[in-house]
Amino acid sequence: MIIDITEIQDMHFFFRLESFKEVYGIIWVFSPIFILVLGITISVLAIVWLEREISAAIQQRIGPEYTGPFGVLQALADGTKLLFKENLIPSRGDINLFSIGPSISVISIIISYLVMPFGYNFVLSDLNIGVFLWIAISSIAPIGLLMSGYGSNNKYSFLGGLRAAAQSISYEIPLALCVLSISLLSNSLSTVDIVDAQSKYGFWGWNLWRQPMGFIVFLISSLAECERLPFDLPEAEEELVAGYQTEYSGIKFGLFYIASYLNLLISSLFVTVLYLGGSNISIPYIFISEFFEINKAYGVFVTIIGIFITLAKTFLFLFVSITTRWTLPRLRIDQLLNLGWKFLLPISLGNLLLTTSSQLFSL
Repeated sequence: MIIDITEIQDMHFFFRLESFKEVYGIIWVFSPIFILVLGITISVLAIVWLEREISAAIQQRIGPEYTGPFGVLQALADGTKLLFKENLIPSRGDINLFSIGPSISVISIIISYLVMPFGYNFVLSDLNIGVFLWIAISSIAPIGLLMSGYGSNNKYSFLGGLRAAAQSISYEIPLALCVLSISLLSNSLSTVDIVDAQSKYGFWGWNLWRQPMGFIVFLISSLAECERLPFDLPEAEEELVAGYQTEYSGIKFGLFYIASYLNLLISSLFVTVLYLGGSNISIPYIFISEFFEINKAYGVFVTIIGIFITLAKTFLFLFVSITTRWTLPRLRIDQLLNLGWKFLLPISLGNLLLTTSSQLFSL
C-alpha cells in the first residue's frame, strides 16, 4: 500500500483547521465579556477621578494632579497599593463568611451588566425579563454585606450589615414598582424593548415626561440602593467607624470600593435606559453618516454613536449623584426608613395605579 505524503499533509492541515475553529469559537464567546469587563473597569476609574475632581471643586481645594496627567491615574495607583496591603482576618470571626461576602457583592452587580443595552443592538443578553433580573440580582448584594458584617465578629460591622439589609428592603420595593410602571408603558420587561418604545417620538417620547413622579422616586431609591450620601447609613464613619468594612483591609476592602462604584454606574445606566431613552436621540444618524460618507459602515457607526449617547446621559446622572453626595448631610436611620416606607412606597404605588388606569383606558 502506497501512502501519499501530500495527502497526509492535507489531513494534518484540516485537523489543525478544525482545532483553530474551536479556539476561535471560544475566543468569540469570551471576547464580548472581556470587552464589557474592560469597559466597566475604565468607567469605574473615570468615575473615581470625576468624583475627586468635582468634590475638590465644590470644596474649593485642589484635587489629584500629580499621578498621571491631571491626576487621572490616581485611582489606579490607589488600587495597586491595596493589592500589596496585608490581608488581615479577624481571629474570632467566621473566615468563610468574611471571605465570601465581598465577592458576592461584586459578582451580583457585574451580572446586571449582561442585560444593559449600551447601543443599538449592542447588548450581551436580551432577556424577556431583563429589568426584573436586575432587581432580583441587586437584592443579593446586601446579603453579601450582611455576611461580611456577621463574619467580622465586630459590633460595628454587624450593625452596618443590618442597616444595609434594612435599607435595601425599604428602597427595593419602590424601585421595583417604578420599574413595573415603565414595563406597563412599554408592554415588555426587556431593556431593548423599553428603549425602542421611547424612540417613536424622539426627545418627547422619553419616559421622563410620562413618568415624572416615577423618575423622582426611582432617582432617590437608586441613590439609596447605592448607599451614597445622604443614604450611607451602613458605613457611617461617625457612628459605626466604617460599618461592615471595619475589619477589612487589602484587596477585600478594595472589592467593596469597586462594588460601590459598579452599583452607582449600573444604577445610572438604568436611569438612562428606563427614563432617558437609552441610546436614542432626536437627531437622525443618517444625515451625519451621509455628510461624512460612511454609509458602508452605517451599522458600526450607529452602534458607536449609540454607545456615546448612552454614556453621555449616564455621566450626566453621575454628576448629579456626585454633587448630591458632597452637598447634602447624612440622614438618621429613622428618617431614612420613614422616607422609604411612608413617602416613596405610597407615591410609587399611586404612580403604578395611575399608569395601569391610563393603559386600560387607552385600550
